[in-house]
Amino acid sequence: MNSNSIFFKTIFVVFLLSMQIHTFSQTISGKITNEKGEPLPYSSVIVKGTTIGTTANQSAQYEFLLKPGKYILVCQHIGFASSEQSIDINKNTTFNFVLQEQKMLMNEIVIKSGENPANEIIRQAIKKRSFFNSQVNAYQCNLYTKDLIKLRNLPNKIFGQKLKDEDKKSMRLDSTNKGIIYLSEAVSKISYRNPDKLKLEVISSRVSGSNSFGFTFPAFINFYTNNVDVFNGGFNSRGFVSPIADGAFRFYKFKMMGSFVENGKTINTIKVIPKRMNEPLFSGIINIVDEDWHLQSVELMLTKQNQLDLLDTLKITQLFVPVTDEIWKTKHQLLFFNFKMFGIDVVANFLSVYADYKINPVFAKGLFDKVVIKYDTAVDKKSKNYWDTIRPVPLEKEEILDYHIKDSMNQAEIDASKSQSYIDTLKKKQGKLNPLKIIFPGINRTIYKTTGKSYWGIEPLLLNTNFNTAEGLNLQANIYFRNKVTKKVRFYIAPKFRYGFENHHFNTWVDMNFQTKDSNKSNLNNWFISFGKKVSQYNNDNPIEPLLNTITTLSRGDNLMKIYEKKYAGLGYEKNMENGLKFLIKTSYEDRIPIFNTTNYTILAKDSIHITENYPVEKINRNEVVNHQALLATVELTYKPGLQFIQFPKGKMPLGSKYPTLQLKYTKGFNQLLGSDVDFDKWNFNVYDDLDLKLAGAVKYKFSVGGFLNKRAIYFQDYKHFNGNSIGISASMNDFNLIKSYQYSTATNFYSEAHIEHHFNGLITNKIPLIKKLKWNLVTGLNAFYINNSNQYAEIAVGLENIFKIFRVDFVSSFDHQRFVKSSIVLGLGGALGSSVSSSNDANNNNSILNF
Repeated sequence: MNSNSIFFKTIFVVFLLSMQIHTFSQTISGKITNEKGEPLPYSSVIVKGTTIGTTANQSAQYEFLLKPGKYILVCQHIGFASSEQSIDINKNTTFNFVLQEQKMLMNEIVIKSGENPANEIIRQAIKKRSFFNSQVNAYQCNLYTKDLIKLRNLPNKIFGQKLKDEDKKSMRLDSTNKGIIYLSEAVSKISYRNPDKLKLEVISSRVSGSNSFGFTFPAFINFYTNNVDVFNGGFNSRGFVSPIADGAFRFYKFKMMGSFVENGKTINTIKVIPKRMNEPLFSGIINIVDEDWHLQSVELMLTKQNQLDLLDTLKITQLFVPVTDEIWKTKHQLLFFNFKMFGIDVVANFLSVYADYKINPVFAKGLFDKVVIKYDTAVDKKSKNYWDTIRPVPLEKEEILDYHIKDSMNQAEIDASKSQSYIDTLKKKQGKLNPLKIIFPGINRTIYKTTGKSYWGIEPLLLNTNFNTAEGLNLQANIYFRNKVTKKVRFYIAPKFRYGFENHHFNTWVDMNFQTKDSNKSNLNNWFISFGKKVSQYNNDNPIEPLLNTITTLSRGDNLMKIYEKKYAGLGYEKNMENGLKFLIKTSYEDRIPIFNTTNYTILAKDSIHITENYPVEKINRNEVVNHQALLATVELTYKPGLQFIQFPKGKMPLGSKYPTLQLKYTKGFNQLLGSDVDFDKWNFNVYDDLDLKLAGAVKYKFSVGGFLNKRAIYFQDYKHFNGNSIGISASMNDFNLIKSYQYSTATNFYSEAHIEHHFNGLITNKIPLIKKLKWNLVTGLNAFYINNSNQYAEIAVGLENIFKIFRVDFVSSFDHQRFVKSSIVLGLGGALGSSVSSSNDANNNNSILNF
C-alpha cells in the first residue's frame, strides 16, 4: 500500500469518527429563570427516569450531550415547581426553562390535638433515618466537582506588614485586589460498600494556572447520620446535629410551610429552626417525601452562631433524585461559604454533581484496600477539548477567562524557566544580599539553576540570643542548606555556632539529613548524621525554651534550664513503611562535660539570691556532676495500624487511622567500649491517640510504662525525666504543670504515666451567656505518674480554651501521695488555631531524631 492510499484512508477514518460523534452526541443547552426572568443558578436538569443530566452554573446556564431521540427533561430548583418538557433531539438544541414559585398546599394532616403538623412528619423521618442510611449495601457513581474561591477584598497591610506588589501579582488579582484565587475541576469515580468501605478514583483533574492536580476530596455530607460531619470536622470538631437525628426534637423546632405534588409524590416543606443559638445546629428548609419519609432536597445554613469555626457562613444545598423506584441518591450538592477576617474577604462555592449510579455492582477483587483516594497516572494530562466535552456544568465567563489567562501565563513561565535569562531575572528579583538581615528577620535565599532550585539561609540572630547562668549572654547562629539532589533524594545540612560571652566557650556542631524514596514511591528512608560540640539540657527532650529561661532568670533569678556541654558524634536511620510501621535506630558517642555558673546577674540585684547551681539541685549533689563518656544505642518501633492513604501519581500520603499509635523504645548504654562509663538498659512503651466524640467533644490521651532493666552505671542525663513546668506556661499536654523540671526524675525499675485531656468544644459552655458569646470552650485534664506507693503524683486541671482562637487558661490542683499540694493558674495554647500549634510542637518533640 502506497503512502497516498494510507493518507486518504486515515482521512476517511477520521471523517467517519467525526460523523459518528455528530450522530450520537447532540448538545441540549439553555437557561433557567423564574417568571420574572431572574436566573435560577445551580438548577438541575435530568432525563426523566434516569440520573443522566446536568446542573446549571451560577448564571443559570445548562448544557449536556444526548443521543438523538425523544426525551422528557425535568428541571428542578428548590422552592420552585419542577417543569417537565418533551424534547425531540436530532440536532443541537436550545431550550429555556421558566419555573414558577412552588405553591404550597396546607393539606389536612391527622395529628394529635394542638400538635405542630410538622412534628409528625419529622417523627416519621426519624424512624426511617437509619434505614435510609444503610438502605444501599453498595453503589458506584461518577462525580464531577468544581471548586471556586474568590477574593473580594485584600487589604494593603496584614498585621502591619505591607503586601508586596509581587505577592499580589503572583495571586494574579486585578487592580482592585479582587479576583479568582483558586479554580479547579475533577472527574472521579466513587465506589462504596457498607459499612465503611470507600474508594475515590480521580480520573482527571486540573487547577487554573498550575500544573498540579489539586487536592480532590469532596465533602460527603450525609444528613441521614445523627451527627453531620462537614469538611471532616475542619470547621467544628463536634460536627452538627442533623434535623432528623434521633434526638432532633431536643435541638430543633419545626414549622410546616406546606406541601406540593411532584411526579405523583406529595412533598412536605418544613422549616428547621434551632431552639438555641451557640449550638451546632442548622437552620433552613428540608423537603420530605410523604409516606416514604426520605429527603427530597435540603437548603440549610450554618453561621458563627451555630458554632461554625473560622467561616462566617456555610450554606448547604442538596437535591436527591430516584435511582430506582425505592432508592433516592444525591444528584447535586452545593456548598457556599464566606470568610472575613483582618480585612480579607473571601467567598467560595464547591459544586458536586453525581451521575450514572449503579446499585450493588460487582466490584473488582481488591478494590477496597488501604488506598482511599487514587489519582490516575495521567490525571493532569487531559486536553482542553476533553474538559469541554466531559464537563456537566458550563463554565462562567470569568472562569473561562481565568483558565485562559492563568494557563497561558503558567505555560509561559514553564517555557521561560528553561532559559538562562529567566534564571537571571529570578536572581535579580531576589535582590541584593543584605548582611544586616542576619540580625533580624534573618536571611532566606534561593539558588536558581536550570536543573532546579536549592535553598540556604541564616536564622535571625536576635531570636537566638539568650541568657543563662552558665554561659551568660549567648549568641547562636543557625545556618541551613537544602537541596533536591534527584527526584528521589533530598539533602539537608545545618551547621550551628554558639558563643557564651561569660564563660568564653565556643561550640559548633553540624546536623545532616539524607532522605530517599524506595522504588515503589511510598516508603521513606532517612539517614541522620550529627557531630560537634554543643550545649544540651540534662533532659534530652529539651523541655525548657531558652527564651523563657532567659525571662525567668533575669526577672526573678529562677534559672530553670540546667545545661552541660558535650562533644559527640551520632548516626541515625529511620524508615517509614506503608503498613504504618516506623523503624528508627540511632547511636551516639558523647563526652559529657559539666559546666557551672559564671554569673548570678539579674535585672534586680535582690533576685540574684534565688539563683541555683547549674545542675538539677532537686536530685543530685555537686560531687555527682562529673565528666564522663557514654556510648548509646536506641531502637524505636512505632506502629499505626489501619493506616489509609492517598495515592498520587508519584507517591503516597497517609490519611490517618481510627486506631491508636503504639510505640516501643529501647536504649542501651554500653560499658567500656570506646571508654564509655555507662552501663544500663532502659525501655519505654507508649499508647496515644485522639478520640473524636462528636457532640461530646474530643479526648486526647497518652499512656506510658517503662523502666530500667539494668542500671549498673547510670548518670543523671539518662534518667527518666517527667517534664515539669515551673513558669506557669504549658507548651504540651505531656507536661506536668506544677512540678519542677527534675523534681521526680528517677532510675526506677518500673513506672507508669498518663496524660488525658477532654476538650468539650462548646458542650456546657454554650449554655453560659457571656462565655458562649465569646466561644470559649471547657477543657479538663489529668496528668499522673506512679512509681511506687511512696512516689506518686497527680494533677487535675479545669480550664477554658479558644480564647482569641489560640489561648487556654487552666486552674490546676496537684496531689502528692494522694495529699493536696497546691493550686495554680497555667497558661497554654488551645482552640481553633492554638490546638494545631500545640500539636505541631508535640510532633516536633516526638520526632526530634537529631536530638542525640
